[in-house]
Amino acid sequence: EVDGRTRRAGHLDGADLTVVIERILAPLGRRLDRVNPIVDARLADGSRVCAVIPPVAADGPCLAVRRFRDRSLPLDAFCGPEVAALVDHALQARSNVVVGGATSSGKTSLLNTVLCRTQPGERIVTIEDTAELLPRSDHLVRLEARPPTPDGLPAVTLEQLVRTAMRLRPDRLVVGEVRGAEVLGLVQALNTGHDGSWSTCHANGPLDVLHRLETLVLQAAPAWPLRAVRQHLARSIDVVIHVARTGLAARRIAEVAEIVVDADDAGDGTITLRTLAVGDRVVGHLSRGRR
Repeated sequence: EVDGRTRRAGHLDGADLTVVIERILAPLGRRLDRVNPIVDARLADGSRVCAVIPPVAADGPCLAVRRFRDRSLPLDAFCGPEVAALVDHALQARSNVVVGGATSSGKTSLLNTVLCRTQPGERIVTIEDTAELLPRSDHLVRLEARPPTPDGLPAVTLEQLVRTAMRLRPDRLVVGEVRGAEVLGLVQALNTGHDGSWSTCHANGPLDVLHRLETLVLQAAPAWPLRAVRQHLARSIDVVIHVARTGLAARRIAEVAEIVVDADDAGDGTITLRTLAVGDRVVGHLSRGRR
C-alpha cells in the first residue's frame, strides 16, 4: 500500500510464502499450523503481522504486515485549527473520550497523536491486544495481552490487564481497542475516578459507538438491566470522536459529539448526543470536562 492505494509488487507461491511466515514467526515463539491456522503478532520493530493458512484461508496462505510511522502525525493532519483546539480542550479538561471509526480509518494514529500532547509527568498506562501505541511520554507503561502458548502458558487477557492497570496508578488509562469483556472493567474504572482516559472502538458513527459499547457490556454482564448499562456509559464517557477516510489516504476527524446526561434519569436511559464539530467546523462548546 502506497498513499492509500494497493499495487502489485511481485508474486510468491504458496510454498515460498509458508517458509517466509515460518521464518517471521520463529523468533516470536509463535506457531502456525492446522490446529492454530491464524496468528496475530508484533514484530521486533513494532510492525504488526497477521498470517492465515489453510484450511481457514481457502486459496492458500495469506500474510499481511502492518507498519507504523516512526513519528506521530501532527494534530492538524486530522482536522482544522478550530477542531484541533476542541480536541485539545477535551484532553486538558480530562474528559473521557472514545475514538470511533471503521478499519484503517486512523483511530490508533489519532490516539497516538493526542497522547503526545499530554502534560509532562502524566503517567499513561496503555492496554492493547497487540501493542501499537507509542506516544512520546516520559512516564509510559505499555501492557500487551498474550494468547495461550503451545507449551501450556495461559492467556493474559485485556480484561485482566484493565484490572492490573488500575493498580499501577495511571493518570490516564488508555485501552487501544474495546472489543470484548474488557469493556466492563473500563466502564467501572471510568466511573471510579480514572478521568482523562481514552479508548477506540470500531463503529460507523458517534451514536454507533455507544450502541456497540452497550452491546459489549451486555455480553459481558447479561444480568445488567439495559437502563443501568446506559446510565453507566453516559456517566463514564464524555466525548466521542469519529474519524473516517476521505479519499484514498487522508484520515480526518468527521465529527465530535458530547454525551448528554439526563438529569432526572427518566425513561429507558436512552443516550443522546450533542454535536460539537462536523468536519472542520465547530458548532458547539464542550461542557463535560472533569477538571
